[in-house]
Amino acid sequence: MNARSQLLSLFTTAAVLCACAVPAASAQKAPTDLVAAPVPGAAVPANVAPAVAAHPLEAADLTAWLDGRVPYALKTGDIAGLTLVVVKDGKVLLQKGYGYADVAAKVKMDPEQSLVRPGSTSKPFTWTAVMQLVEKGKIDLDRNVNDYLDFKIEEKFGKPITMRHLMNHRAGFEEGLKDLLSYDPARSPTTERYLKDHPRPMLFEPGKVPGYSNYGVALAGYIVQRVSGEPFEAYVDRHIFQPLGMRHSTFAQPVPKNLPGLMSKGYDTASGPPSEFEMVITAPAGSLTTTAADMSRFMLAHLQQGSLDGAQILTPATTALMHSPTEDADPGFGVMAHGLFHESRNGHKVIGHGGDTIVYHTEMQLLPDDGVGIFFTYNSRGKDAAVYAARKELFDGFMDRYFPAPPSVQPPTLASAATDARRIAGRYEGSRRVEHGFLTVLYLLQQTVITANPDGTVSAPEPTGGSATYHEVGPQLWREVGGTQLMALKEIDGVKTVINSDNPISVLQEASFARSAPLNLTLLVFSTLVLLATLAAWPLGALMRRADRATSGASVEQRRLRRVQRIAVAVSVVYLLAWFLLIKPVLSTDVGVYSYAIDWLVGLLEVSGLLALASAGAGVWAAWRMFRIDASGLARCWSVVAALALLGVVWLGVVGQLITWNLNY
Repeated sequence: MNARSQLLSLFTTAAVLCACAVPAASAQKAPTDLVAAPVPGAAVPANVAPAVAAHPLEAADLTAWLDGRVPYALKTGDIAGLTLVVVKDGKVLLQKGYGYADVAAKVKMDPEQSLVRPGSTSKPFTWTAVMQLVEKGKIDLDRNVNDYLDFKIEEKFGKPITMRHLMNHRAGFEEGLKDLLSYDPARSPTTERYLKDHPRPMLFEPGKVPGYSNYGVALAGYIVQRVSGEPFEAYVDRHIFQPLGMRHSTFAQPVPKNLPGLMSKGYDTASGPPSEFEMVITAPAGSLTTTAADMSRFMLAHLQQGSLDGAQILTPATTALMHSPTEDADPGFGVMAHGLFHESRNGHKVIGHGGDTIVYHTEMQLLPDDGVGIFFTYNSRGKDAAVYAARKELFDGFMDRYFPAPPSVQPPTLASAATDARRIAGRYEGSRRVEHGFLTVLYLLQQTVITANPDGTVSAPEPTGGSATYHEVGPQLWREVGGTQLMALKEIDGVKTVINSDNPISVLQEASFARSAPLNLTLLVFSTLVLLATLAAWPLGALMRRADRATSGASVEQRRLRRVQRIAVAVSVVYLLAWFLLIKPVLSTDVGVYSYAIDWLVGLLEVSGLLALASAGAGVWAAWRMFRIDASGLARCWSVVAALALLGVVWLGVVGQLITWNLNY
């Protein structure tokens, strides 16, 4: 994966995530999915994709297709196992396990017995619980959530947050990492404690800009608890799991000892050791433990107007409401539907939710108009994060085989393409980001780059690596060449914003000059190289002078200034190294490190920013003094370079929120 992909997957997994559309009344767009029926016997034009015959979605064909690709994906990706179920027309069509739930013990994946942790695929249960209470009149989707809470969410923009905002991931919360994942039950705060102790700063006005938020979903789950009078885990068990006969499912952590089934171990790679049990602190957002067989019952209930085997978890009217979009979107762009992702795939309505922990990676997708649902979980991240591509290829392949796209016209490129390509080109950062706390420094060093090509097309990176090429098919509207994915350029609150049709929970916003990656990466590289060179020159110079049995010829004052400069440099090098060691676990997705238990260390490093400031001041003073004594030109020049490097460290510390006082990151 490229650097951007690693950062994206990091915050997907770190926050136990799944995993861009905004209302667009201001932009006129050309049709995006034009369907044309070829004339019998006539040649198909070059810009029309040929029709592909659908295979019958039957157990025998599906088994043969899966057997031909899943074992290969597990082997090449170093992934331990996969559990899967497909439902159709009110019945389980196929449920199957591949690979191992326990590699060392050679315990095979079993769709009925292997317990897995589907991460953010927990969220549809939370939203189902919310809709049950909406149905009973106990929750109003458009009421201020503060009316349901025993603590207050700030209204920074003078506008309340509603349950609908939480469902759409448009509450405006900034991302956070601290205390989201733990491996020690004794050090794991409750959802209530987490929400009250880790309030997320507000980046955007509620309803304006999407930004995926586990905090927001945990908040919704806590409201379910407050309104119902039952602990969240107990509520879901009594009102969803028990009625549907999901005997192998729980939100409780650790998993209760009497829960039927055998816990599948999770792995970074199948060839490595298993992970410890992951405690998801924002439990309503990702703490579900279940089996593929149990998930078939949840999917069937949603596909059958909220009922299964005589049990009704939602009325038909509420089910239809839950499956309908909760926000506006331009044609061809994905949207949220009461917490579910809602899109058109190959001409078919698809709703669902993916999910990731560090080691489990899941997809649950429903085709309500076709009576079909698919759920599958990999229990490993895989070599070089291979699971992300494997998961995408499995669902894409399923859709293309059994629900292929009709023939479609590739719209012509607009005459204004070259001009508009230069307009969309630039550096962007996602709206799902951290701006308060030390993790914001990661966003200063790498951003999404959209490039204008000489032929008027644009290139943009893909989440799983590589890049895609787009051509303009409507005013400020680009379509993937040879594909259906769309990008739109808009301006939201004066910020140039790129919206992706496949991502309704985040947009790209143009990075300001101060936050631009080229500036900050250049400063980091320059400062690091200069500081290290200065330190290396210290003992090297001493050895050379000793070998020549002579002094450097420098005056006492000059030697004193050099000593001050080198001490300042040494302090800044230690400062940068300490921060690198603290941030390093993020780069390897070891996010369980970040908890209240290291507050003392984070606070110490933040306070040590005063030493970085003092070092920069000393370096500037030393450079100023060098020009007032009889020093060589080289000594003067290097003192200026060293002072600039020290100031570069301060810049990164201030803009990257390293020099601050904030334990809520």
